Amino acid sequence: MTASSDGVLHTLFRSEQGGHEQVVLCQDRASGLKAVIALHNTDLGPGLGGTRFYPYESEAAALEDALNLSRGMSYKNALAGLDHGGGKAVIIGDPEQIKTEELLLAYGRFVASLGGRYVTACDVGTYVADMDVVARECRWTTGRSPENGGAGDSSVLTAFGVFQGMRACAQHLWGDPTLRGRTVGVAGVGKVGHYLVEHLLEDGAEVVVTDVREESVRRVTDRHPQVTVVADTEALIRVEGLDIYAPCALGGALNDESVRVLTAGVVCGAANNQLAHAGVEKDLADRGILYAPDYVVNAGGVIQVADELHGFDFDRCKKKAAKIFDTTLEIFARAKSDGVPPAAAADRIAEQRMAEARAER
Repeated sequence: MTASSDGVLHTLFRSEQGGHEQVVLCQDRASGLKAVIALHNTDLGPGLGGTRFYPYESEAAALEDALNLSRGMSYKNALAGLDHGGGKAVIIGDPEQIKTEELLLAYGRFVASLGGRYVTACDVGTYVADMDVVARECRWTTGRSPENGGAGDSSVLTAFGVFQGMRACAQHLWGDPTLRGRTVGVAGVGKVGHYLVEHLLEDGAEVVVTDVREESVRRVTDRHPQVTVVADTEALIRVEGLDIYAPCALGGALNDESVRVLTAGVVCGAANNQLAHAGVEKDLADRGILYAPDYVVNAGGVIQVADELHGFDFDRCKKKAAKIFDTTLEIFARAKSDGVPPAAAADRIAEQRMAEARAER
């Protein structure tokens, strides 16, 4: 065994990630597909999580993202009360350059080869139309269009769930579950963020936004000219009088530097894996910043796609997503009683549910 292969195995089985049950490397030379499917934990049921299509700087970076995202899905699904474990897939490459029907069909065949251990859906770089294609080769596909038996865009309920998490933060911190009169900064107003802006404005919040895509910002400001726009995330986290910071783009938004300069007293957003490294949650707590764990508040989407497997009912899903408000408050209460940051409290509750399911086997 070479030093390089030993390093890969260490990445797959390292104890700080709790180990992964299965990791599949997929390649289809004819279509150019290169993908990683990671199953972290299936104690509660088949792994459920989306497919991310992204131009990673290296295969190692793609593998690490798949491992981190799949682990996060184990915890997200557990706290959402779903009978699903954690799984995630990443396709390596720029979707605007290499995404084809042939590639998506090849990917669908790889997912199908797992025999239902992994159920896929949309994520960054993949859309409802893509899942319709994947589903032609794989029945374990959710996030499809209504015309093809699916629930459509899961971003709607993802944003609704994040909004419920924000309401819980407001209740916990200010004694009132409303954002009226509060200033909320949303970093990323794409698939989920622009829906979140709608909820915030309807509730009476002042909203500041930024996005690397000019067209995403324009979509918001054309509809809501009262929304303030800043140049980038670095400017957003420094906005004077910011009450809540909502990271809604890619992960790693909360790092040593951003936490040090953040003006908001609350962090609650839709992005996955917001904490850049272990220890950031303590840095937030030390600064008196209330953190709503990302995988708790952004679970609305996975609640929707899970429901699709049983015959989608939007009202039923919305009621489940509304419970994110109660779950978030429960986590804050557990954090206080255990004397730990909310992220640690959320992990403990999720791990308890997974352990109970494992014991019942």
